[in-house]
Amino acid sequence: MELIQILIKLVIGFFLLFLLIRIIGQKIIDQFTPFHFISAIVLSELLGNAVYENNVPIIYIFFTLFIWGTLLFLVEYIAQKSLLLRGKFEGKPSVVIRDGQIDLDQMKKSRMNLNQLQSLLRQSEIFSIREVAFALIEPNGSISVLKKAPYQKTTLKDFNMPPHPVYLPITLIKDGEIIKEHLKEIKKDDQWLKNQLLSHNISKTEDVLFAEWLENDGLFVVPHKSLLHH
Repeated sequence: MELIQILIKLVIGFFLLFLLIRIIGQKIIDQFTPFHFISAIVLSELLGNAVYENNVPIIYIFFTLFIWGTLLFLVEYIAQKSLLLRGKFEGKPSVVIRDGQIDLDQMKKSRMNLNQLQSLLRQSEIFSIREVAFALIEPNGSISVLKKAPYQKTTLKDFNMPPHPVYLPITLIKDGEIIKEHLKEIKKDDQWLKNQLLSHNISKTEDVLFAEWLENDGLFVVPHKSLLHH
């Protein structure tokens, strides 16, 4: 009888967990951020305890997954609607190498030392820091790297061309909101950004889904779908 009860709980838990993942998305599986990592651990503990505890009724499995799933869904929904809260929930990448120079302050904020940095670079098939123009530590602990021009896969040396500077793309607008600190970083102001958007036939920042500045390539703008349909 006990084995049958466990079997029923496992089957119910399996389908409820499957449904929960389908609703919330793949972030909790990929452990996209520390928040999703912790959520996955807590969810597995809740489900495991509910299944194997004899004195826990089957209805508790429904209740547990429903409450936890609702909380996860609300957090994801709020993060989608608010750029400020999205940064709080998901975190921001840290630029630990900028223009080929290691930023020790950012490394300290990321609780990282040089050995750990080199280890992450080696996992990205980069065995010398001299190859790196920019390196960012993502909220989930992985590293994203932009190599210096001479070390990129298709090198300028192959075409006997002189190397050119490498610039890091700067996100200026997300979900219709201007990222002031990034605008200040490239030494531009709101009026300059407005003029740039006007050159793309966009008069309001609210109409912009995403805008990115690259020093040698200008402003790249992705308008909202609603604007594209007009």
